[in-house]
Amino acid sequence: VVLAVALAAQVLWNAAQPPPAARAEKLPAPPAAPVLRALSLGDPVALSKALMLWLQAFDNQAGVSIPFAALDYGRVEAWLDVALALDPSGQYPLLAAARLYGEVPDDRKMRAMADFVYRKFQDDPARRWPWLAHVAVLVRHRLGDMPLALKYARAIADNSEGNAIPQWARQMHIFLLEEAGELEAARLLIGGLLESGRITDAHELRFFRQRLTDLERRQGMVEPRAPNG
Repeated sequence: VVLAVALAAQVLWNAAQPPPAARAEKLPAPPAAPVLRALSLGDPVALSKALMLWLQAFDNQAGVSIPFAALDYGRVEAWLDVALALDPSGQYPLLAAARLYGEVPDDRKMRAMADFVYRKFQDDPARRWPWLAHVAVLVRHRLGDMPLALKYARAIADNSEGNAIPQWARQMHIFLLEEAGELEAARLLIGGLLESGRITDAHELRFFRQRLTDLERRQGMVEPRAPNG
């Protein structure tokens, strides 16, 4: 009888308890890069990719899904940094910073990822310029921060000597100046670019000359052409 009463009490107790709720685990801090390099067994690139896959999947835990914006971005940046240290020529960490963690509906976190991309761009402009170009557009149109967009675009222009950055990316700051209404600054930059002789492609020369003429016309420096006939 005592056993039956105890069993019934146990069943009733369990039935009265609320159902177990899934709890999101906090993103831990990454180990130091030298430790991870030692654990990579001579293949840090493979470990870097594995870390990025783990980080990207961290938002999906057992029984719970965490929005990227809810993550600790100090920790996110630390993981991206260590993954990039293991594979400096890799693009995955910067792609994730610019496209995944940088496009969340949180201005402060968007700025943090944009700044991370900007700082890492300066270590290897030839490989990393696409992500800085992306965040320049992002902060211009998602955050409405033209000065910051110009800062990033000018960084691309200032670090474009002797590498494979295309001309459109090098001159992004000119187009942003024009968009901001800084027509005189844009005109002077295009004029200086044409005079420098750095543009050798015929199509690019034609494009920038036409752009210069359009800017001068908008400033009233050139009379518009009369229509034929």
